[in-house]
Amino acid sequence: MHWLATTLSATLVVFGSAYAEPESKVVARQTTPLPFPASCSGVTARTNYKLSVADGWKYTLIASGLSTPRSVLFDTEGHLLVLQAGLGLTAHSIGADGCISSSKTLIENKQLNHGLALSPDGKTVYVSASPTAWSYTYDPVALTATNQKVVVKGMNPGGHSSRTLAVPPNNPNLLIVSLGSNDNIDMLSAQKETGRAIVKVFDLSKTPSGGWTYNSQGWYLGYGLRNEIAIVFDGNNMVWGIENSGDQLTRAVTGSRSIDVHIDNPAEELNYLGDPSQSNEQWYGYPTCWTVGDPGAIADRTFQIGQQFMVTPNATFNDETCAQKSVPPRLSMRAHSAPIDGKFDRDYRNLYVSLHGSWNRQPATGYKVIQIPFTQLASGAYDPVAPADSPFTKGYSDILWTQNEGGCASNTCLRPTGITWHPDGSRMYIASDGSVGELYILYKA
Repeated sequence: MHWLATTLSATLVVFGSAYAEPESKVVARQTTPLPFPASCSGVTARTNYKLSVADGWKYTLIASGLSTPRSVLFDTEGHLLVLQAGLGLTAHSIGADGCISSSKTLIENKQLNHGLALSPDGKTVYVSASPTAWSYTYDPVALTATNQKVVVKGMNPGGHSSRTLAVPPNNPNLLIVSLGSNDNIDMLSAQKETGRAIVKVFDLSKTPSGGWTYNSQGWYLGYGLRNEIAIVFDGNNMVWGIENSGDQLTRAVTGSRSIDVHIDNPAEELNYLGDPSQSNEQWYGYPTCWTVGDPGAIADRTFQIGQQFMVTPNATFNDETCAQKSVPPRLSMRAHSAPIDGKFDRDYRNLYVSLHGSWNRQPATGYKVIQIPFTQLASGAYDPVAPADSPFTKGYSDILWTQNEGGCASNTCLRPTGITWHPDGSRMYIASDGSVGELYILYKA
């Protein structure tokens, strides 16, 4: 298999379309298009669930038996890098048949649990554990990762343990690090100085000896973000965050009486965080203001989808205060879907998001990959096509999903995590971290 690494200032033209590679400006181009394999030798699909795809799409299972695969991306030589939680970082070569031909462990570290990023030149790889993020000098030809350095330290080890990492395609000196809340409702995170429920940015060109300290250094890219696991760059290199919102919420209505609103409230969120080179100290509502997914469940007043509510309004802080002080999401997704990752397509016309699946909703939801249509406004900014108050059925569509979604349990269905595009823009690679870790390709037929 032969690969040509080409440095481009902005886009790679493939099949007559401009394909912007969000993970690196240096991309790998294959000289001969890969086939779409109907199956891969030695890879056996699980039999306890079945998948469906939208019209015009197909999928193929290309690997199974991985150790909790969480994040995926391609290096400049066309190797698929996979962060496997509890194991480390592995590299997988794609053969001429479109299946995985060989694999190698690059970093063996059982602490690694989610974060993975690559510098725009493809020569530095970043990985994370709960309290720490490291950089390694990466050689994609020799497939080696050496010279480990701490780049960010002192992250709160409790609560949500994933630490999403991202490097802006147009700014190799910046590292974005997302850190979730310490609990379902983490009241201390209302103060951004706690360094929880927050997204921060660090200048790698000025990293001090021993690394940046998360709580006290770097700058903000929004706070009051309960668990912004997915960090995505649009065509202008602006950042969108996709948030896992709260569980088990009730709404106080009169006196001491509360009603259960948790089935479809609060909604999961698509948030616009903006330019990572500029500090964003806006508050996005958590842990006080929650996004309405099902207005009908909140019986004491009238809401629209996408507005924000409090679980216990009072005279000094209430639903109106949320409307005044909090930045609401640009689009809402069904509660408890648990979005994990997202990637735009080559023209930034669609954002694809992996929904990991619910643990506390009956019937269950998630366990799928969805497509959110985007448009470019007259201003040049990118924005979802659907209005902010759109119901779930209008804001996005299912592309790959588990049949009998409502009967899923945590590890009995597809549990999609990381998403990445092949460098030629022809197919997505999707990881699933259920009881048997898997890799799929998803492509237009």
